[in-house]
Amino acid sequence: MSPQRLLILNAGSSSLKFAVYEAGVDLPLRLAGQVSDLGGAPHLRARADAALVADEAWGETQGLEAVLARTFRWLGDAGWNEGIAAVGHRIVHGGLEFREPTPLSVTVLERLEALAALAPLHQPFNLRGVAMATTQFPRALQAGVFDTAFHATQPQVARLYALPRDLIDEGVLAYGFHGLSYEYIAGALRAQEGSDAGGRAIVLHLGSGVSLCALRDGKSVATTMGFSVLDGPPMSTRSGALDPGVVLHLLHAKRMSVEAVTDLLYHRSGLLGLSGLSGDMVTLLGSADPQARQAIEVYVYRIAREIGSLAAALGGLDTLVFTAGVGENATRIRSCIADLCGWLGVGLDPEANESGAMRISRPDSAVKVLVIPTDEQVVIARGMAGLLATREGPPDAPIVAC
Repeated sequence: MSPQRLLILNAGSSSLKFAVYEAGVDLPLRLAGQVSDLGGAPHLRARADAALVADEAWGETQGLEAVLARTFRWLGDAGWNEGIAAVGHRIVHGGLEFREPTPLSVTVLERLEALAALAPLHQPFNLRGVAMATTQFPRALQAGVFDTAFHATQPQVARLYALPRDLIDEGVLAYGFHGLSYEYIAGALRAQEGSDAGGRAIVLHLGSGVSLCALRDGKSVATTMGFSVLDGPPMSTRSGALDPGVVLHLLHAKRMSVEAVTDLLYHRSGLLGLSGLSGDMVTLLGSADPQARQAIEVYVYRIAREIGSLAAALGGLDTLVFTAGVGENATRIRSCIADLCGWLGVGLDPEANESGAMRISRPDSAVKVLVIPTDEQVVIARGMAGLLATREGPPDAPIVAC
């Protein structure tokens, strides 16, 4: 009998990430892949047991549904569809209700669809992935793991906006995102630092999306993303935090439509907007263009400001962690941020920073500075394994395509 497998899906508007784990104590990763550039020229890359097994341009395949269908065919042709016992879905928004990995029954899906208005550019794509996976794997457990769930430990004061109570009661709150990444880092800190998980820690998730999270003993205390994924420092193409008056100005004085403002803030701002060149940090770091340099300066400055704010929420700082694509690989960005945080007791070791070491702070630094690669997929896989271990029967209602 072939071993049970867990299929992990992270379906978004611009990319589809997937992984296959073998169910078991250690959850060995058997396959990891991604289809990038869904809105342009989709490209599949996949590795099985670390060996490259696919590098294919799918230029004629457009949209999430078509990419998912083709991905499922590819998985089937390669034999990876066999033995799938559970499909785990990254779902961006779980609201205040969903705080644990949850089987996706009809009732649960209806509640998650109702949250789509709170994450209109993410939740619908996540749920389309559920619908198609349900059709493809009708006998498998379909379950969701939620990006917002990790921040459920935050105090109410960290969640509230100074708005009328009726809006708060309707769910206009700071939820926080990138929770799967922070959950992984918190676990890695516990494994390395002990039960206090590095004490008062700030984790910098610096990728295409950017957020920071303050952890006390491995639990979320505050984070820079709030009601949406637009808040916080500038990102690749997202604006980051803005004076709300800017949005009012765009709507009224500039007479932009809501759709045009949405596109501007999500897709044409951030590093791309500031530089006029690219939202890709590698490109900007390699450019001599003054606007590219300024975009990096603004990015670093705003991140350092957020570190100061989160340190205030923690009452001090013991550990600073860099993670995600930029955080794990851009040594210059780490150095610039650390320099601006010298007042907090951060002292970077330049040689360790350049060498790829995990600990990059000097021995005399008052703050331990670490680089820890994140792994959101394995967090989902762990949630699926836990559900399978406790599953006694089918969900409360049949799962159907939504």
